[in-house]
Amino acid sequence: MPVLPGDPRVEAYAKLLVERCVDVQPGWQVLVFSSPLGRPLVEQVVRCVARRGAYALPRVSLSGLDSIWLGEAPEELLKEFPPIEAHSVENADCYVAIGAPENTRDGSDVPPERLALRRQAMQPHYADFFADKKKWVGCQYPTAALAQEAGMSLDAFSDFLYGAVLIDWDEEERKMARIAERFDAADQVRVVGADTDITFSIAGRKGKVSGADANMPSGEVFYSPVEDAAEGVVTFSEYPACYFGHQVYGVRLRFEDGRVVEASAERDEEFLLATLDTDEGARVLGEFGIGCNPGIQEHMKNTLFDEKIYGTVHFAVGHGFPFIGGTNVSAVHWDMVKDLRRGGRIELDGELVQENGEWAF
Repeated sequence: MPVLPGDPRVEAYAKLLVERCVDVQPGWQVLVFSSPLGRPLVEQVVRCVARRGAYALPRVSLSGLDSIWLGEAPEELLKEFPPIEAHSVENADCYVAIGAPENTRDGSDVPPERLALRRQAMQPHYADFFADKKKWVGCQYPTAALAQEAGMSLDAFSDFLYGAVLIDWDEEERKMARIAERFDAADQVRVVGADTDITFSIAGRKGKVSGADANMPSGEVFYSPVEDAAEGVVTFSEYPACYFGHQVYGVRLRFEDGRVVEASAERDEEFLLATLDTDEGARVLGEFGIGCNPGIQEHMKNTLFDEKIYGTVHFAVGHGFPFIGGTNVSAVHWDMVKDLRRGGRIELDGELVQENGEWAF
């Protein structure tokens, strides 16, 4: 069945975002970011915000305009977030970001150095959102570009998307809480897989169960590892590492004392290395996450979904999460997905807890 603006799943999706993920309160100012293709979901989100007695503030941008500006503006402008935008973000109570791209490669032609300047300029103004002091949610609305990237028809991709977000979140959160409880009791994590053997510490750190929360689809348990503890090699041989319109294949990272000391890629290595050199914190392991969403089984070259694939883990270089003990600061947060379903395992303090993507406890 074609996905039309009247599809009841769109209304259910909007209610999930507004009423559960960010739990909009009366009087809040709610920024709603999207593109014209996301209008059906934007309209339903605006309705839900209104019914909660709050202000909906849509910010709908045309595809490619930001990339044009980033490519042409003098660098001194890139180093400063526009004051009117800074005021808007700093004074908003929450935001809903609805990805609905016309072209998933938008921005890939902007030099990484210029993207880095923009990220660094934005970071301080979004600090309350990164620190979990203010609510936010990022999600996607099915478009032809996303479907094509996933190798699916629009109808099939729409079914896939709604099958990953409109699930029993109460039950999934209970399952993830059990995983977090086991990891919280451990000090050292070891991940072994294809061309991968890496250890790191989560001693004293508590995991975050990501249910109906900041990302939708959700379905992960994640940690900010101890910043100087990562040792070993992780190779992302199964899937490309996707970031800002780039697909970097065959990424291999070697860590010493928590930092990437060697990095290579089979394709687009220049972008990988430039991103790792964005700032002092970009080479630190900022996140370790465990994919738990049963509705996501295949890689779609879409990190919002891919990092939640059941039986995978993901490692993010760059910014850590202060609300779970992370102290690393960076303008970069790049999630890279590692599949453990064929020959991989996770150990906690030397004890096997997951093998081939299935839990052993």
